[in-house]
Amino acid sequence: MKSRLFLMASVMTVIGIMMIPQNISAETNQDITTITPINEEISLKKTVTTMSIPENNQLPWGSVIGAPSEYVERFPVIIQFYQENEPVHFAQVDVKGDGSYEYKFRVQSLDSATGETTRAFEGDYTVKIFRVIPNTNSQA
Repeated sequence: MKSRLFLMASVMTVIGIMMIPQNISAETNQDITTITPINEEISLKKTVTTMSIPENNQLPWGSVIGAPSEYVERFPVIIQFYQENEPVHFAQVDVKGDGSYEYKFRVQSLDSATGETTRAFEGDYTVKIFRVIPNTNSQA
């Protein structure tokens, strides 16, 4: 039951990765998740997904959201953005009390003096999300 709940929470986390506005998307059907034990009590969960930001995007903000799930206190979530295998942006966010997290980032900015738009993100990205989780297998 516990492993089923963990699997469901993991799927919800992956599905919870979304971008704002709706025309910016993270492809959840291509996610790759790996779990690497750190010690007898905790493991590192790595989720890799893709994010696409269209050229005609008009809204300034995007976000990466993780649904409530099991977590280990005092370990933040690390989010890394890559474009064509080159690092673009890294972030660290705290996990909320229910195991969820959210990271908001600027997609584009408007210079009020000149009216020019500066795009921080445009095109396709690989997004890697790292979080520490409790081990699900009990070792006696």
